[in-house]
Amino acid sequence: MVKSKVLVVGGTGYIGRRLVRASLDQGHPTYILQRPEIGLDIDKLQTLLSFKRSGAHLIEGSFSDPRTLVDAVRQVDVVICAMSGVHFRSHNILMQLKLVEAIKEAGNVKRFLPSEFGTDPSRMGHGIEPGRVSFDDKMEVRKAIEEAKIPFTYISANCYGGYFVGNLSQLSSLTPPKDTVYLYGDGNVKAVFLDEDDIATYAIKTIDDPRTLNKTVYLRPPENILSQGQLVEMWEKLSGRTLEKRSISAEDFLASMKGRGYAEQVGVGHFYHIFYEGCLTNFEIGEDGEEASQLYPEVQYTRMDEYLKIYA
Repeated sequence: MVKSKVLVVGGTGYIGRRLVRASLDQGHPTYILQRPEIGLDIDKLQTLLSFKRSGAHLIEGSFSDPRTLVDAVRQVDVVICAMSGVHFRSHNILMQLKLVEAIKEAGNVKRFLPSEFGTDPSRMGHGIEPGRVSFDDKMEVRKAIEEAKIPFTYISANCYGGYFVGNLSQLSSLTPPKDTVYLYGDGNVKAVFLDEDDIATYAIKTIDDPRTLNKTVYLRPPENILSQGQLVEMWEKLSGRTLEKRSISAEDFLASMKGRGYAEQVGVGHFYHIFYEGCLTNFEIGEDGEEASQLYPEVQYTRMDEYLKIYA
């Protein structure tokens, strides 16, 4: 089967660059949108040039010039958007509406993967302010996609290892605590944790798969469905250190929003849904969804005890 041509928008970002690498590794002709807005950001430019040396094609295009987006989209079969949706970096989810318009006008795209790659926003209508804006914006993009009758796949990738595993899911650090770990409630609510490279691998596998057309693909590899307490146990075993555990009640955790900046308040809300409600695991996947590790058992996904070793 001929591999689809893939355009990655946001190809220099945290997930985007992994999507580019996975697309190349899986043999897809791979294109990256090179936006003039990068200006003098030398790191982004060098990332783009590195991918070009690896065989990717760079296509110039700007969200301020819709015609360039249409021209870029017409060169490929699949568009994947990985623009940032987290507030402590940049929150650009609604910029995708311009991309949706370009895909609609081009009329040739056989699959669009919008920038989701987290919690399924369709299940978060009850989301806490101000964090619910992430879910609301993604649902606005979904509405535009479906009204335009653009073929899609939504990727629900749950918790990124870099943000949730290496720090044992502590809110204000990216590395493991040295003495004390704060547990959300009893620390026993299950979440799903993934190596970011595996997220990209699974996502690229969906694009030519008829089973994932117009569906949400949930990344729930069974050995990575873990509680925060289990992550802590893994780390203690690896490091040889026993941490003091302090439990935070749901009420106290939500009260901690007061006095925080906007981006931190968003984070608190998301952590609450994940670690107190169990929003990633408290439902069964229905007919409008598929589970990635069942679709693609050949993927040797990284287990979280292995992921943690680099931090030891």
